[in-house]
Amino acid sequence: MVQWLTDVLDAIGLFGVAFLVALESVFPPIPSEAVLLLTGFNVDTGRFSLVPAVAMATVGSVVGAWILYGLGYWIRGDRLTRVLGRVGRWVGLTPDDVATGFEWFNRHGRRVVFFGRLVPGVRSVVSIPAGAGDMSLLSFTAYTAAGSLLWNVVWVAAGQALGSRWRQAEQWHSIIDWVVVGVLVVGTAWLILKARRRQRRRAYAFEVEDG
Repeated sequence: MVQWLTDVLDAIGLFGVAFLVALESVFPPIPSEAVLLLTGFNVDTGRFSLVPAVAMATVGSVVGAWILYGLGYWIRGDRLTRVLGRVGRWVGLTPDDVATGFEWFNRHGRRVVFFGRLVPGVRSVVSIPAGAGDMSLLSFTAYTAAGSLLWNVVWVAAGQALGSRWRQAEQWHSIIDWVVVGVLVVGTAWLILKARRRQRRRAYAFEVEDG
């Protein structure tokens, strides 16, 4: 994988940065951290300049996000709700949980898109509910670009600072990814339990009043 990434950057330069980052946004198995660290290494060698490198990486992030936003827009509505409902059964989610999730995203979508670009595993998929919901393309683009810019600056700068030792960071970034994902899973489970307890309290209060 690293050799292929290197070959792409060697062949088309900064356009390769945008291409690889866009591709990573659509196909998460391609490690964005490796792409950005390698880009930073090229900055360290003087082949790329820092600002254009980060700019092209951000362009790639936005283009890739647009593709998934378009996918979410295409499958929006009842079709998406049915799909999520079927998938949700396997992880203990009810249709009401799915509907609540959409309502929550509609209220907090901008922050979700911005901070989601900083969370491994969420960076790509957050574009789908944005497209399926009521978030405008302009707002989505602005918050995606802002979050992606921060992510890209950190990793490209790390690659530049490490220079030829950039592979060291590439080895431990997966540990960080798993920690972040673990925190995200625990946090999501806590929010679901909290929402269900709130629903049960409301149902109990209604029964008391009705009785």
